[in-house]
Amino acid sequence: MATVRSLKIKTGTCRRIIKELHSYEKEVEREAAKTADMKQKGADPYDLKQQENVLSESRMMIPDCHKRLEAALADLKATLVELEESDQKGVEIDEARSTIMEVERFFESSGSET
Repeated sequence: MATVRSLKIKTGTCRRIIKELHSYEKEVEREAAKTADMKQKGADPYDLKQQENVLSESRMMIPDCHKRLEAALADLKATLVELEESDQKGVEIDEARSTIMEVERFFESSGSET
């Protein structure tokens, strides 16, 4: 049985993962620029290798966040449908719908499928 409380939690989870994903994307950009700068300046090979490892770890987090966001979105949609079928109303339902639209727009703009 879905509750409004669980809907709020799942809505918050989707929002948190989106923020996390944006954060990792910014981190990848930042680390890629740093790596390119180190290559250009002829940095020590060991330091360059370490920086490349940092960059690859950051890149690995993006697909992981996508998967978690897809799962959280599916969970949120299922909970929302269950609450709508029981004729629940409230601001939480509107927030959930808004979050679903936001996540779906994000997937469309990034070229991912839900």
